[in-house]
Amino acid sequence: MKKYVYLFSEADKSMKNLLGGKGANLAEMTKLGVPVPEGFTVSTDACNKYYEDGKTFSNEIIEQINNALLEVEKITGKKFGDKKDPLLLSVRSGARVSMPGMMDTVLNLGLNDEAVEGFAALTENPRFAYDCYRRFIQMFSDVVMGIEKSKFERILDEVKEAKDLELDTELTAEDLKEITVMFKNYYKEAKGEEFPQDPKVQLLEAVTAVFRSWDNPRAIVYRRLNEIPSEWGTAVNVQRMAFGNMGDTSGTGVAFTRNPSTGEKMMYGEYLMNAQGEDVVAGIRTPNPISQLENDNPEVYKQFLEITNKLENHYKDMQDMEFTIEQGKLYFLQTRNGKRTAQAALKIAVDLVAEGLLTTEEAILKVEPKQLDSLLHPNFDVEELNKANPIGKGLPASPGAACGKVVFSAEEAKEMKAQGTNVVLVRLETTPEDIEGMVAAEGILTVRGGMTSHAAVVARGMGTCCVSGCGDIKIDEEDGVFSLGGKTFNKGDSISLDGSTGNVYGEAIKTVEPEIGGDFGTFMAWADEVRALKVRTNADNPRDTVQAVKFGAEGIGLCRTEHMFFEEERIFAVREMIVAKSEEQRRVALDKLLPMQKGDFIGIYEALEGRPATIRLLDPPLHEFLPHEDEDIKELATEMGLSFEELKETVESLQEFNPMMGHRGCRLAVSYPEIAEMQTTAIIEAALKVKKNKGYDIIPEIMVPLIGERKELAFVKEIITKTADAIIAREDADLKYKVGTMIEIPRAALTADEVAKEAEFFSFGTNDLTQMTFGFSRDDAGKFLPYYYDTTIYESDPFARLDQTGVGKLVKMAAELGRITRPDIKLGICGEHGGNPSSIEFCHNVGLDYVSCSPYRVPIARLAAAHAQIKNKR
Repeated sequence: MKKYVYLFSEADKSMKNLLGGKGANLAEMTKLGVPVPEGFTVSTDACNKYYEDGKTFSNEIIEQINNALLEVEKITGKKFGDKKDPLLLSVRSGARVSMPGMMDTVLNLGLNDEAVEGFAALTENPRFAYDCYRRFIQMFSDVVMGIEKSKFERILDEVKEAKDLELDTELTAEDLKEITVMFKNYYKEAKGEEFPQDPKVQLLEAVTAVFRSWDNPRAIVYRRLNEIPSEWGTAVNVQRMAFGNMGDTSGTGVAFTRNPSTGEKMMYGEYLMNAQGEDVVAGIRTPNPISQLENDNPEVYKQFLEITNKLENHYKDMQDMEFTIEQGKLYFLQTRNGKRTAQAALKIAVDLVAEGLLTTEEAILKVEPKQLDSLLHPNFDVEELNKANPIGKGLPASPGAACGKVVFSAEEAKEMKAQGTNVVLVRLETTPEDIEGMVAAEGILTVRGGMTSHAAVVARGMGTCCVSGCGDIKIDEEDGVFSLGGKTFNKGDSISLDGSTGNVYGEAIKTVEPEIGGDFGTFMAWADEVRALKVRTNADNPRDTVQAVKFGAEGIGLCRTEHMFFEEERIFAVREMIVAKSEEQRRVALDKLLPMQKGDFIGIYEALEGRPATIRLLDPPLHEFLPHEDEDIKELATEMGLSFEELKETVESLQEFNPMMGHRGCRLAVSYPEIAEMQTTAIIEAALKVKKNKGYDIIPEIMVPLIGERKELAFVKEIITKTADAIIAREDADLKYKVGTMIEIPRAALTADEVAKEAEFFSFGTNDLTQMTFGFSRDDAGKFLPYYYDTTIYESDPFARLDQTGVGKLVKMAAELGRITRPDIKLGICGEHGGNPSSIEFCHNVGLDYVSCSPYRVPIARLAAAHAQIKNKR
């Protein structure tokens, strides 16, 4: 028979996947001889079985729970449900990773109308017994049965008011007895049945509630954001109660073996005498610092320090522990690796290596790559943030904190920034035309769009805070007004954004710059020594390139040339090129653009100091560069000496039903070879100039986008090589260059062995490859993907985390086919997935040479690549 229930004495920390983090650690502490109240864990297998069986318990699970109860009764000498000396239990959830939104704890389970009287006689403390019973009724009703706890709080307050009392501790045994009756009456009113008196029914209901909470909406959202599979399930820990509220020699507290904010090696925590656990957490009374325990009970304090030291040395990490003192006897209810700030994580990792507790590889695995995000961006002042309440919530699209005056257009953002005012750009959604306003803004807030929308991608690239998809906003961009959370905001009003949580605040909150200390450099050097995967950046200008190199980028994996075209002094020449009626006219416009593009590439090559750069030829559909409003078309027509009708007709003729799959990418170079000629000229001339002036060994990598057929690439490659070779010969120079392609159409992946005959490198454009493989556009998917998450058809956003089953299979196949044709072919990835840790691990495992991501994700990618190498050496 399969085992679903384990006593703490039957397991250890290696069984975390089966018993959850809490259960595995309770078992490990028991094994170490740490005083832990006896108990057992109902496993994650039982949770999955519960769901498989249509949310019901099989007889074998119930039987195993009952058998485990018998064992706990034997050890404690108490009987569950006994009228004179009842065994009382706590029930806690415990998945393999800590998950906010899971079921809260239930304490004092096993009490009923008869057992409470026996418990009162046994402890000779009726007040304590009835206090435990009223707490149990309230917790069970709220946590297990879903009855609002505020009503119970109201009953408690009414009794205190009637008796002119201020504190719960002033209530007498009789008062508490009266309250339990009122609580049970309210339970009956809410549920239409009596409060359960059978302890076994209470226990089974509580275990069921934990399993149910694994699939509540909060848990589903948390799992999606943190890439936790639903099949992990949760475990349930059932444990004998240890009472911290049995008088002045009892107490309860929480402690960390190091400071979780700074990482400093010091005992950090607090406790309350004569209290139960939730009193400390709820902040009803002010707790004492842990150091004061030495005065209250020196013997217990000495034992406490010995055990906490033992636990940190055993787990080789900072521990977060819950403890209870029952009439002078110390018990540990939990230990786990403590949550900490990014600064603390780095300090603790570096210190533990210095103390000889960890190797550098073990230390690298102690820091989650995503934690580094908060190190690189401004954050809110903690005290100020604690005073503020969010008025709305969107998606945490780009981390950091931003505070500024509301503006509704790129023009307003530029103007106010020029006057020295910090601004937050609020838009229905952003487009490439907003780029200058986005650069000027401290933060960006959009009503529409997901984690990979235009706003999100551009903001992450610039390291700018962004909250996208805040659908509760009602906005009128023309009149410059929006409303959210019952408040109305006009241009110039202050708001604050938290790009790490998605929270929006209707006030100015002070921000502080992050401090990157010496521990960061030490730690990242360890990561760089370990990793096999190179890390490049996606950068379109010298400013982003410099920033990325500072963060450790080893080159550029994607330079999008079109991003340079939207600047004010260039857009006119770009539009001239697009509306040209002949090749001759087009070349005149391209001649204006050539020195601009060349200047950009010179700046980028200089910033790279000899590091490689992959430059993508023009990719977007041409209509993206044209105005769409009649007023703007009239203005452009006048500037260009055309009639309004003539230009409007051209603009309309360029509109496409499905531009993502339309006239773009290499198709532009096939239709207008002169565009590819101009861009190749700019790239090669810039490389030659920087090589000559600075002495850097530059090998340009020219990338042709959106290839679906080998002959397409051969056609465009011929234009590139003919142009490049002519310039190199003219200059009598020695310059090598490479021509490669972006693999972003499934057909290119399927025929990669053919494509590799022409391509010297592949860069996987996983944004478009994901869209084309799934058959939906990332701009529209936000309308229906939430339903897919709710029904667990998809568990994560395929644009944020690479779909390894489908899209990943194409990447793996293309890599293998490409290497058959050209064994030395360079393989990289340049989609948004290049900065996602689980996607980076996949890239490592399939043997890619590098990943490329936005500048502010470079440190995250470096650490994720080190994690991947430690887990699976290559």
